[in-house]
Amino acid sequence: MSDLEACDLAAIYRKPTPRVIAKARPEIDVHARNFIAMSPFCVLATSGSDGSVDASPRGGNPGFVHVEGPNGLLMPDRSGNNRIDSFRNIVEGSGLLQLIFFVPGIDETLRVGGRGRLTTDPDLLASMVEFGKPPLAVLRIEVREAYFHCGKALMRSQLWSPETKVTRADFPSISQVIHDQTTLGEPEDQAVVEARYKTQL
Repeated sequence: MSDLEACDLAAIYRKPTPRVIAKARPEIDVHARNFIAMSPFCVLATSGSDGSVDASPRGGNPGFVHVEGPNGLLMPDRSGNNRIDSFRNIVEGSGLLQLIFFVPGIDETLRVGGRGRLTTDPDLLASMVEFGKPPLAVLRIEVREAYFHCGKALMRSQLWSPETKVTRADFPSISQVIHDQTTLGEPEDQAVVEARYKTQL
């Protein structure tokens, strides 16, 4: 079986309705603003100058991403693994990015697209202290498009259902996983890992 080509897609998928096209807005409206204010988690996707693509989880207290007018977002960057793949893509590539915001308990998600740039402006960093620390940098996003995704994907996954929640002990600690993959470092129990995480938020 050969891979599909663009002409094949029209034979498989119906055209989107006018409403689906029209829901993509060129700015953050009142509903998107409220959703972002409730969101403690999003995924940031970027592409590099070499064509590589990165998707990175970002989280904080609800509203950790700040809305700055109808076409601006400010995302503080907290400590992580220091790979900074997303930020390398932004500063070395086009700067184009996509975000998907999640709100626990709501199956719909919010997608935001735009162009990002990084800043370490001291006043801005000082205004975004969370978990007792200022961010290392702030991603300033010029919003070009925002729209809500329907809830079908999260409904299929039952992501928010208590019945589908996995017991943490059913999967090895991330320390054990990385040790098995690399033989570097010493494996630790998940409780030890989580205790260390809490000091690094």
